[in-house]
Amino acid sequence: MGKIAAICISTVRGVQKVPVNEAELIQEWGIKKDAHAGHWHRQISLLSIEKIQAFRQKGGHVEFGSFGENLVVQGFDLSKLPVGTLFQCGNNILLEITQIGKECHAHCAIYKSVGDCIMPREGIFARVLKGGMVHIGDRLEIVKRTVKRPYQVAVITLSDKGSRGEREDVSGPLISERLKRAGYEVVEQILIADDAAALKQQLCRLADQRQLDLVATTGGTGFASRDITPETTLAVATKNVPGIAEAMRSYSLHITPRAMLSRAVSVIRHKTLIINFPGSPAACEECLDCILDTLPHGLAVCAERLPSVDDVDKK
Repeated sequence: MGKIAAICISTVRGVQKVPVNEAELIQEWGIKKDAHAGHWHRQISLLSIEKIQAFRQKGGHVEFGSFGENLVVQGFDLSKLPVGTLFQCGNNILLEITQIGKECHAHCAIYKSVGDCIMPREGIFARVLKGGMVHIGDRLEIVKRTVKRPYQVAVITLSDKGSRGEREDVSGPLISERLKRAGYEVVEQILIADDAAALKQQLCRLADQRQLDLVATTGGTGFASRDITPETTLAVATKNVPGIAEAMRSYSLHITPRAMLSRAVSVIRHKTLIINFPGSPAACEECLDCILDTLPHGLAVCAERLPSVDDVDKK
């Protein structure tokens, strides 16, 4: 059991948030009039007061809201909680953790003055499953689920021409649609160039911060000089899972001998399974036919994840 120690909002992006005594949380949006609210997964940001106090003890002169946090929480080490955790705030509000930490593309003013910023590693983000009024001092508690949530997936298409708008991405939407029909929740669809740094950044973000169950890539698995998907995928892996890629190649070999030219790999990063699919839409269909029936068992063993969004007492 914890409680809300402070509430902070800002009406303009890039402006430090300021403390308020109460705020209205809007379902699937965030805090009313807060600049970072919206129809996305980072509707509310939370930070532990214990982490702020420790930062102050090291010489950091910060007020509530300085790190861009909406809710300052007492009683939880937030960054240690898994994505999917449900928080009930007060009697009505229900939040779901959607991301742990965030990327820091350019060091903020706090980092430049102190040499450190805790939000990228200690802050978390949530979406509002049920809204209501939140007040300083309201209790905050973790609530259990009764129904498993769908496996969460991101699909990344690698294509130089596609990223420049010179070619329509067909394989990415095809994979997304097949996974949706199979009961998966596709939370992100990404189109990037055949660039190793960009792919590595996305794979690490989706596995480490969003903690997704599955990331499917399509494209970049052939012999061309710009085909870097397998090497980049292996570079971020914590475990190799060769059987999935081998099974897809074997299955497709019964259809075309060109399947032997695929260099696709399958790996695990922490608790996220990453699978390379070919760039051809027809080949993607074949590979999905091969693995979809067996995939849920592998994901269940890999993730040991929380059940998914359910109707936890929304009285």
